[in-house]
Amino acid sequence: MNISNLSKFDQAIAHFDAFNAADPNLEVADGITFAKELLYAQRMTAMLNRYTENTSEALQLAARCQHIGRWKTPRTDYPMTKAGYHQWRNALKSFHADTAQNILSELKYDDSVIDRVCTLVRKELPRTDIEAQTLEDVIVLVFLEHYLEQFVATHSDYEESKFVDILVKSLRKTSKEAHQFILTMTTLPTALAPLVKKLVAEHF
Repeated sequence: MNISNLSKFDQAIAHFDAFNAADPNLEVADGITFAKELLYAQRMTAMLNRYTENTSEALQLAARCQHIGRWKTPRTDYPMTKAGYHQWRNALKSFHADTAQNILSELKYDDSVIDRVCTLVRKELPRTDIEAQTLEDVIVLVFLEHYLEQFVATHSDYEESKFVDILVKSLRKTSKEAHQFILTMTTLPTALAPLVKKLVAEHF
């Protein structure tokens, strides 16, 4: 397919996906093997479309490139401390935003759109910004549906209280609309759904 015949937006999505398709880390979903960050990006778009309507082009782009090239900045490059974790997270935000900026600039997107996408990806906006909050909601919803079960399985040494604390901190980042969506519209892991819904009901 000649992507030059696509709209600018579709070209941007295609470029984001091509970048993420190079992820050497693989994940199987529905019997199909995907590059890990490509699958994550597709899940972000799918969740955004389920969660809300009439989203701006900038928000759609930001959702799609939220983790673009994540494997290029491994956690092991930073000290295994709390401070090192925050350094890694900040480096990721900058890398994702810079990568998106380069791709969108090559496609000659308006500077205002590029700036908005990068600001959303860097999470520089307050929670009062509706799109920033929507993006945060979608990030947490994708985690709960697709990655919570794996997270629990790979941290079997954690006490339940630690899992509860992690979940509550994640849920605090989300809006009341997201809390209602979790209770009624998400497909949570069967074994963990009662705990997640209980925390939403009790804390929010």
